[in-house]
Amino acid sequence: MALEGFKNRILGSVGLLKGKRKVDEESVKDLSRSLRRALLEADFNVRQTKEITERIERRMLEDEKPPGLKLETHAMNLIYSELVRILGPPREIKPHNETILMVGLYGQGKTTTTAKMADWWRRRHGVKVGVIEADVHRPGAYQQLCQLLEGTNIEVYGEPDEKDASKIVKNGLKKVGNSDVVIIDTAGRDSLDDELRQELINIAEIANATERFLVIDAQVGQAAGKVAQTFHDLVGVTGTIVTKLDGTARGGGALSAVATTGAPIVFVGEGEQVKDLEKFESDRFISRLLGMGDIKGLIDLAPGDLDQEEAMRLAQRLMSGRFTLTDMYSQMEMMSKIGTVDKLMSHLPDTMFGGMGSLGRGQKKQMQQNLEKYRVIMDSMTQQEKDEPLLLKHSRIKRIAKGSGCTEKEVKDLIGQWNKSKKMMKGMKGDRKMRRQMQSMMNVDDMDFDLG
Repeated sequence: MALEGFKNRILGSVGLLKGKRKVDEESVKDLSRSLRRALLEADFNVRQTKEITERIERRMLEDEKPPGLKLETHAMNLIYSELVRILGPPREIKPHNETILMVGLYGQGKTTTTAKMADWWRRRHGVKVGVIEADVHRPGAYQQLCQLLEGTNIEVYGEPDEKDASKIVKNGLKKVGNSDVVIIDTAGRDSLDDELRQELINIAEIANATERFLVIDAQVGQAAGKVAQTFHDLVGVTGTIVTKLDGTARGGGALSAVATTGAPIVFVGEGEQVKDLEKFESDRFISRLLGMGDIKGLIDLAPGDLDQEEAMRLAQRLMSGRFTLTDMYSQMEMMSKIGTVDKLMSHLPDTMFGGMGSLGRGQKKQMQQNLEKYRVIMDSMTQQEKDEPLLLKHSRIKRIAKGSGCTEKEVKDLIGQWNKSKKMMKGMKGDRKMRRQMQSMMNVDDMDFDLG
């Protein structure tokens, strides 16, 4: 998850209220100062930081805390609502009859984002998507786009030897213009010079796009606001896509700066794979950012070919406390289809599954490596061994290690992990709060834990 350090600083700020029963002015001032530092370190601009902290101060002193709610939880709820307010409501986009013009400076990830968005429309809405590559200045742009969308059945139009971008767009619209969604990738520069301005104006007139999306790198920080406004004045930007949001301390600046312009954030990109793009909804994004989870977002990550009935059956077995290595293997298979451990955990509340959501990036990376290794080990087991893990004694462990190319210790580590998981699942069976979370995650009213 992007801005991981920001979350830790926010939690540290709220932690100043731990153990306090009543609000007092001195504690609120301490909270405000700590929050101000956290926001500025995440590159939020000074004016927004001042506005957020002053509103939280006032609301902490004036709003009545709900009965039974801890003071630090009350403060976290206020921080959440103020950050959502600053970033604004989600920008609604139509799933059909769209022509989208992609604009931006050089090196912002525009071509990659064009591929990601084309695939997002295909996967989420099942529509026919056509892409036009109109970057005539960067060698290999057309080939890159074709490679990124290989195997997706998305038609890519381009003329690698043509130097007139307007001509490519005109021809491209004749070729793929009957698609439900047409996306036009354009050239970028280090700065918005006169040549690029005129080229974009010409393309915009030909395309008559329903949407004009600016692609901007999170690394530019607060300068994102100025860039967004410049492109907005040129072609009337209707939405912004913030890329490379993972692993940058300046993402807060980019998000908050863009939110102040007339071009709201539509998508955010985290990761290098084509599927690493998500529609931006400030409430869900901030909920994840603060460790509160986003169960609906987790469901949205599931691909169309995921067996929903099998997922439900597995979840019920897990919550019943009956957990074999076969179940563990199925769980890993599903996780690999949905995404990386880091992406999955970022959608879970930090307190869920024994606090696994709050693991550091290094720990999640190690967990990802272990999961991949464990699947290889289990491929060397018989079905009976996976169904009855208690059969795994020394001779079997030695055979499995040899067959999987792993050490005996690594096989034992897998068995140890299975034991831990089984105990955790049994503990969850009687946890009503966890049961409600799982019900919410799977959109069911109740769960039968007495499965055979």
